[in-house]
Amino acid sequence: MVLKLLTAATSSTVKAIFRPTLLCHPWEILLGYETSLRSISYRPRLPTYVGYQLVPPSARYGGRHTVTMIPGDGIGPELMSHVKSVFTHARVPVDFEEVQVDSTCCLEDFHNAILSIRRNCVALKGNIATDRNLPLTHTSLNSMLRTSLDLFANVIHCKSLPSVVTRHNDVDIIVIRESTEGEYNNLEHESVNGVVETLKITTETKSLHIAEYAFQLAQEIGRKKVTAVHKANIMKLTDGLFLQCCARVASRYPQITFETMTVDYTTMQLVTRPQQFDVMLMPNLYGNVIHNICTGLIGGAGLVPGANYGQLYAVFETGTRQTSKYIAKKNVANPTAMLLASCIMLDYLELNSYATSIRNAVLASMDNKDIHTPDIGGCGTTSEIIQDIMNRIQT
Repeated sequence: MVLKLLTAATSSTVKAIFRPTLLCHPWEILLGYETSLRSISYRPRLPTYVGYQLVPPSARYGGRHTVTMIPGDGIGPELMSHVKSVFTHARVPVDFEEVQVDSTCCLEDFHNAILSIRRNCVALKGNIATDRNLPLTHTSLNSMLRTSLDLFANVIHCKSLPSVVTRHNDVDIIVIRESTEGEYNNLEHESVNGVVETLKITTETKSLHIAEYAFQLAQEIGRKKVTAVHKANIMKLTDGLFLQCCARVASRYPQITFETMTVDYTTMQLVTRPQQFDVMLMPNLYGNVIHNICTGLIGGAGLVPGANYGQLYAVFETGTRQTSKYIAKKNVANPTAMLLASCIMLDYLELNSYATSIRNAVLASMDNKDIHTPDIGGCGTTSEIIQDIMNRIQT
C-alpha cells in the first residue's frame, strides 16, 4: 500500500487502485487530507527475486481484525486509550489485544508481545523507554522487537501543516530507514580495561532490500529523487557497501535521480534548505537522527506517524520514539501522530473508508488553533482534541 500524491480540485479525498505488472498483488493507494499530512501505508511487496510478498492478514470473526496493542511508557497508555475511543466512535471493525510491555516489564512479558504480533501480524505500539543505567546485558526492547520480527523498513512522511507555524514551509520528505542492523545490533564489549568496542553490521542482503524498497516506493508515488545518507568517507567498508547496494538498485530506476550525501552535511542542509529533499534512504543510526530532525522541521513529535514493515508483520507507531514522560497523565499530549499512525494501520488492513474518515477528522481538527496542544503553541487539552475529532467523524 502506498500513497500517491495527487491534487483533487473539488474533493479532499482521492482513492486510486493501481496494479503494477512487476508486483504480485494490487496496490491500494489512499490520499488523505488535501493540504496536509497523508498516509504512507506502503506494503513492501518487492519483486520476487528480493523475496518479499507481504499480504495483510485476513479479517476474522465476522469481518473484524485483531490487532496487538502495546501501550508502552509515558504518554503511550493515554494515547492508546484515545485511539480506542475514536475507533469505537467510528465503529471500526478492529479488536485490540492489549499486551503490557514497558521499561519495567520482564522478558516473559516481552515474549508474550512478540507471540501476539506473530499471531495477529499487525500491531499499534507506543514507545518503550530504555534506561541507559541498566546492566550492559540489557537490550532496548524497541530494537529487540524490530529485529525479532525482521521489521526492516521504517518509514515516516514529514510534510508541512498549514496550521502549524514553523521556520520552514513546503517541507515534504519521506524518510526510509533500515532498522534491523548497523550499530543497533547491541554488539559491544570491553576488549581490555578502559577500551570499549562496538560492532557495526552491514550486509549486502539487507542493504539491497531497503534500497529496492525505497526506489519502488519513490517510483510508485511519483517521487523524483532518492538521497542516500552515509559516512562512507570514514566508514569505507560498512557505509561503502551500503552505497554500492544503493547504486546497484538505482541503476534499474533511471527515471529517478540518485544522489549521495554524508550525514553531517545532510543535517546542515535539512535545517537550512529542507525543500531540496524528496525521498531519503539511510542505515539505522543515521535514520534515527534524521527522523528527529525532519519531525522537528514540521512541528514536533506529536504530529508525525511512523510505520515499520517486514516480510510477515507490520507495526505502527509515532514517527519518533519519545515517551514524553514529563507530560504523562496531564491531558496535554498531542494525539495527532498516534491517531494518524492508526489510520496508516487501517489503510494497511484495507479498511480504507474508516482510515479516510478518521484521518480527515484529525487533520481538519488541526485547523482549529483554539485547541492546539502546548507542543505546537496552543493551550488546548488532549480531551478537547479527541472530542473535536469525534464530532467531525461521520458514522
